[in-house]
Amino acid sequence: MNCHAMNFNVGDHSAHHIRRIVRIYLRQWDMAELSDAAELALTELLTNVIRHVPEQRCSLLILRQHRGVRVEVGDPDPRTPVVGDPNQLDEGGRGLLLVEAVTDRWGVHPRPPGKTVWFECDAKAAT
Repeated sequence: MNCHAMNFNVGDHSAHHIRRIVRIYLRQWDMAELSDAAELALTELLTNVIRHVPEQRCSLLILRQHRGVRVEVGDPDPRTPVVGDPNQLDEGGRGLLLVEAVTDRWGVHPRPPGKTVWFECDAKAAT
């Protein structure tokens, strides 16, 4: 299987369980080296759903690609997430900065009635 898709309601403990699913797939696909980055980025996207989407519903797609993995988190809220510019004392606003820092690419696509936020992590070339 080269992808896994699911729909669910998120809660405070959801990220822990969903990270485990991503980790299992990455191991099966011989891309365990991507686990730390993918799990951190996924946690940030799920946290955004918990904090900003009233229904706290989302979809998840984990897709094996030729060069690595793509993870998509969709939700019914049409508002586009914005990369924060927090000052040092702010408690939040760094989630998408972290996603940007640990992934190779990320972005947002409108998906009426909401959106999909995605990221990709490239596997390292074998030496």
